Amino acid sequence: MPAKHDHHHVTHHGAGLVAAAQTALEASGEQWTRMRAAVFEALAGFDRPASAYDIAEAVSNAEGRRVAANSVYRILDLFTASNVARRVESANAYIANRHPDCLHDCIFLVCDNCGQTTHIDDDTVTQAVRSAATAKGFSPERPVIEVRGLCGDCA
Repeated sequence: MPAKHDHHHVTHHGAGLVAAAQTALEASGEQWTRMRAAVFEALAGFDRPASAYDIAEAVSNAEGRRVAANSVYRILDLFTASNVARRVESANAYIANRHPDCLHDCIFLVCDNCGQTTHIDDDTVTQAVRSAATAKGFSPERPVIEVRGLCGDCA
């Protein structure tokens, strides 16, 4: 079980986000290939969670050649395992992790109207979920908390 994280983490943007993702991926023993970079840059370019098909289309357009969604899924699986991306389970979509150098259980606030998804970290809440699961004899591996509703713009 991850320890409670009582620290401030850096939220990366732009080139700094790409560099942080590359560092995190390489720290997990993987290589940062041209295709992985293209998939990450496409993912980071979306303003809401993107499906593998959305990302494949964006990479295909940028590369001028067709990129299969199956290839993108494999890279996204690698990204989520390396903390470079997060999966929004209810949408079967992904977002770039803006702080891949920190490991947190995350909470997603998902707008049912516009699809905007906000990722927040609240270690008190996620630790309580882990503790409740453990108390029932369950070994939590990867808690995912998604709160559905309306964002401030849509409410």
